[in-house]
Amino acid sequence: MKIDKSLQPVSTVSVSDGKRRADITPSTDASQENSVHLSPNAAKLQNIDSSSANGSVVNTARVAEIKQAISEGNFQINPEVVADRLLETVKELIQSKKGAI
Repeated sequence: MKIDKSLQPVSTVSVSDGKRRADITPSTDASQENSVHLSPNAAKLQNIDSSSANGSVVNTARVAEIKQAISEGNFQINPEVVADRLLETVKELIQSKKGAI
């Protein structure tokens, strides 16, 4: 195999030998516009995100009230309510799993 010596060394190539990036980028026409369409779910997520940023998700006054009741020994637990809400949560999880399949 013979090596061709007609190639220029890299040090002799100048920037003006090739096109500049500005020359090869497509020109934007003033009549062209870019648009983005969001799905209804994306819009809902944006609303949830903005509403959670505006207000706290945790009611700190209620948390302090419960902490005080626990420390004083006055906090009452209603087992029927706990069981009902646990069952509701399980039902919601089952429904969400069925919808995902």
